[in-house]
Amino acid sequence: MRAAGDTLPGRAESPLSVTPPADALAPDVASLYRMYAAKVGRWAARLGGPSIEVEDVVQEVFLVAKRRLVSFRPDGGGSITTWLFRTTERIVKATRRKQRLRRLFGVAPDVDAADAGVATGPIPSDELERRQAMARAYQVLDRLPERHRRVLILFELEGLSTQEIATLIGARVGTVRVWLYRARAAFLQHHDEESQR
Repeated sequence: MRAAGDTLPGRAESPLSVTPPADALAPDVASLYRMYAAKVGRWAARLGGPSIEVEDVVQEVFLVAKRRLVSFRPDGGGSITTWLFRTTERIVKATRRKQRLRRLFGVAPDVDAADAGVATGPIPSDELERRQAMARAYQVLDRLPERHRRVLILFELEGLSTQEIATLIGARVGTVRVWLYRARAAFLQHHDEESQR
């Protein structure tokens, strides 16, 4: 019988053969930010165009990096630059899709007249266009399955996070994200079909 700490013959482990913990291999996010923030900002500006808030995209990219860098392994065939670019590209694409959906719903980003204390109303022609756009958006929404319709409204119009939606409707966050992804894709597809008629 072997005593605790004994090893099998021929299986002695050297201290050098011990694999370091995953977090020891992960790059430091603060260092990455200093090295790549300007580059990520350029990518965001060029991929997103003038309507993109570059600082918001950069912040989101490095929030993703903070969550996921522990699992990043450069020896897997990718480089940190490639990984950051792909992350930036996905975030810009999601931001542009969200902006498009908000335009289709007639929702102006970050504008709330009641909160801002603005007393002037919209120009009548603008209000008519907004109502027509909203009516078209709801015609398309009505073609979606109810669960997709509900999460899209809660996310895009109510501005709730996926966590808040999950709590509200009693679903898992991952499920809400899948429904939201499918809802956006279906909404845009149906809207494009309606526009071509």
